[in-house]
Amino acid sequence: MRRNSVYRLKEIVKVLAYYGFGFIVDSKLNGNKKSPENLRKAFEELGPTFIKIGQILSTRPDLLPSPYIKELSKLQNNVPHEKFDNIQKLFFNELNTTIEDTFLYFDKNPIGSASIAQVHDAILKDGSFVIVKIQRPGIAEKMKIDLSIIKKLLNITKIKFTDALIDPKEALDELLISTTQELDFKNELNNIKKFTNLNEDVAFVSTPYTIDELCTKKIITMEKIVGIKIDNLKKLLQSGYDLDDLGKKLTLSYFKQVFEDGFFHGDPHPGNLLIQNGHICYIDFGIMGTISKSLKSSLNDAMVAIAYHDINKMISVIMSLGIRKGYVNRNSLYESIDYLFASYMSASLKNIKISVMLQEIFEISKNNNIKLPKELTTLLKSTLIIEGVIAKISPDLSIVDVLIPYVKSQNKNIFLKDLDFDTLLLNGFRFIKSSSEFPSKFVELSDSLISGRAKIQLQHNNLQKPIKDLNRMVNRMVFAIIISSMIIGSSLILRTNIGPKIHDISIIGISGFMIAALMGFYLLISILRSGTL
Repeated sequence: MRRNSVYRLKEIVKVLAYYGFGFIVDSKLNGNKKSPENLRKAFEELGPTFIKIGQILSTRPDLLPSPYIKELSKLQNNVPHEKFDNIQKLFFNELNTTIEDTFLYFDKNPIGSASIAQVHDAILKDGSFVIVKIQRPGIAEKMKIDLSIIKKLLNITKIKFTDALIDPKEALDELLISTTQELDFKNELNNIKKFTNLNEDVAFVSTPYTIDELCTKKIITMEKIVGIKIDNLKKLLQSGYDLDDLGKKLTLSYFKQVFEDGFFHGDPHPGNLLIQNGHICYIDFGIMGTISKSLKSSLNDAMVAIAYHDINKMISVIMSLGIRKGYVNRNSLYESIDYLFASYMSASLKNIKISVMLQEIFEISKNNNIKLPKELTTLLKSTLIIEGVIAKISPDLSIVDVLIPYVKSQNKNIFLKDLDFDTLLLNGFRFIKSSSEFPSKFVELSDSLISGRAKIQLQHNNLQKPIKDLNRMVNRMVFAIIISSMIIGSSLILRTNIGPKIHDISIIGISGFMIAALMGFYLLISILRSGTL
């Protein structure tokens, strides 16, 4: 095992160096060749583990700059399929029975081969058509080795990750958790059951049923959905489907998952959305997004802020959701949100993309030292995908057109729906407790004001230039007053004709006029040069 780790470490360092990322391990090397495309190529060459890591990183705008996010999204699972003998051995080890004894038919050639697992068509003894998802033998151990190596590289590297609002080691821990969860197919099984229960009352949504006795940590067996891919427009039209109706149903289904259930499909690309008998069938539940009750409430507030263009409400949502990673300038935050809202208000609803707006809110938060919850990154990614699907099947449908009425209607009942007796009791107690302290706080404030102990803290921003301009203006005014005084004084001296004289003209008076003339000329030149005449 140790020998494998050493060999793998050398291989990783060699590939990273070749593609211009050797500086990660050796700070003496420069990163002139580094580019998002090179990072993608390096991950592809390093194999299944790094492909999966790259795919996960492509959903994390809080970790990588957007050019890297876009490039890593192109990572494909072009992985050779496992030998059938290895699949048979794993199946027997997991279920203590053979493939031949379990199925009437089992296709030896997988219909799909990914970094972690591959999928086979099969028919049960009772004639039911199913698909069997089987984990690649040894993939869990390989991923653990690679992740431990990456952890060591992070410990020895001198690189500063300035673009990320999260510590790289913390990110690696999150990556390890998410990868471990994805390697346990029991989690996907639970996801299917939970999603099915939450959507059982939605007439146009369906999910595959599972064969629980043929499901383990490394194997999952479920109904084979035979349907039309949602982006196969020609076939959908030939089958008599209304594409605009499908687009609206998909939009409403997604909003329900996010704003009501707090449990949504994390990878709703066309391959995972099939149309069967008028139903939208969701498949592949390996990546799911979960939103807590408080986060769901904050998301609802954010959508209300967008619907009513309420800047202060949006700022309150960002401040309550995010973790401060440094000084937060509320004025700058306000200006950024104001500019964002203004730009969207001037655009037509059809051109507004919720995913782009969310990305910009992420960017604004990041620029103001606020780290938003990682749960929102899955939401951002899935929203981006779902918008692309809807734009293809129903180009004239605007998600915002559906979202705003939906949020407004939900907002009318959200307070009563989420309020329970315990919450009401707790909030009532807090209000009474705070109210009882109000008289003493008021007296304390009055005493402070009367005794002169009260302090008001004011903070100014970017006032250096206005103050400098004000000083210049005052100086010129004083200069002009002095010149005027000298002219008046010199006139009086000449009029009284006192002091030494030349040709019966007072030397003091004429000298005063000359000095005043020079000073006036200098003042005029300075005003002309400043361009503010």
